Amino acid sequence: MRVFGQERYRARFDWGPVGAEAVAAGAAFVAVVDVLSFTTALSVAVEHGVAVLPYPWRDDTAAETAARCDAELAVGRSAAGADEISLSPAAIRRVVARRPVERLVLPSPNGSAISARLSAVDGVTVVGVSLRNATAAGAWVRERAEGRAVAVVAAGERWPDGSLRPAVEDLWGAGAFLAGFGDRSPEAEVAVAGYRAVADRFPEALAETASGRELAAIGFAEDVAVAGEVGSTDVVPVLVAGWYRLAGGCR
Repeated sequence: MRVFGQERYRARFDWGPVGAEAVAAGAAFVAVVDVLSFTTALSVAVEHGVAVLPYPWRDDTAAETAARCDAELAVGRSAAGADEISLSPAAIRRVVARRPVERLVLPSPNGSAISARLSAVDGVTVVGVSLRNATAAGAWVRERAEGRAVAVVAAGERWPDGSLRPAVEDLWGAGAFLAGFGDRSPEAEVAVAGYRAVADRFPEALAETASGRELAAIGFAEDVAVAGEVGSTDVVPVLVAGWYRLAGGCR
């Protein structure tokens, strides 16, 4: 039903892959938010000049795509060695400080999968948004939207059965991005209200989330700290020909 697309409003918000398709219809820009950890990792990578190909799954086709595009394939976070890139923003930061990385295939079942899905939607510019760049990304989109619709998709996480688990950190990231927009849908208003409720106590609030505590418990508290670097970068990853921040890309 078209009502779920929030088409009465210029600033829209929804969750997950299905929500992305609903609110992207007719939008000029779509912001994908996956704070822990895809879009935070993305922001770290692109600010170091790395082009990122969002890929839904880490499987044989991901390896084949990386080889075909002369790109590095991110390995599993827990399996990564000292010189290997994974979905960990902290690991990406350490690796790119030691050696050059030009292209990266970055699998993720949430933000990356949504980005890949949206790359096939004609007429939509997709941007990657985290707490690190939400203010800059919002300003960048507002300068170019010229009154056209803007949609924001919180990626969320997954329960063991594969169903969507709304993740409050993605709500906050969406709200930080949407705060500068007018004509917001009720759903978008909730995201902004959620962000403002904790804006004066980041990154502590991020560490207290279920996702933050989960990462800390498996040894990746540093990733939560990187994700909590609110407003630390003005880099805006833009999806062009399937790649974030790479004009042209590899097909």
